[in-house]
Amino acid sequence: AGSIGDIGCTSFFPSKNLGAYGDGGAIFTNSDELAAKIRVVVNHGMTVRYYHDLVGVNSRLDSIQAAILDIKLKHLDEYGAARLKAANYYNEAFSKTDKIAYPKTASFTNHVFHQYTLVLNGVDRDGLMKHLNDRGIACAVYYPVPLHMQKAYLDPRYKEGDFPITEQLSKTVMSLPIHTEL
Repeated sequence: AGSIGDIGCTSFFPSKNLGAYGDGGAIFTNSDELAAKIRVVVNHGMTVRYYHDLVGVNSRLDSIQAAILDIKLKHLDEYGAARLKAANYYNEAFSKTDKIAYPKTASFTNHVFHQYTLVLNGVDRDGLMKHLNDRGIACAVYYPVPLHMQKAYLDPRYKEGDFPITEQLSKTVMSLPIHTEL
């Protein structure tokens, strides 16, 4: 499927590198058996119209979104190059300080820079974000609550303090704008 495991997934949310104009996504697999099961789930659980074999969802990508993605797909390399150029500009600027850790790319891979997330060391994150936002530079903390502290994933075996690095990062990371027009 081009990923680790039997199934790969991607999002076409508008802010993604290959984004549609509405919600959408795709599931990839090399397994005909899994593909058949997935098609049933994403089509309301139906194998025959109006007959539901299981509880499913309406997750079909509509044809307008597919047409938009078809056009945008032809420009994906160009979009990636623009994001990389912006990231390299940021990297150069942040390489001059030890107070900011910026994304590094391993020599054996490429980074698509869907987000440009920094780790701040001894910097008032909330103050910096307010300063930037007040000047029209939209920055954000995308995942402010660690997964083990989310109500939906609470597990009695884990408590606050059990994952100190995760908890510290949730308090010190922030993301800067990165897009093709930057």
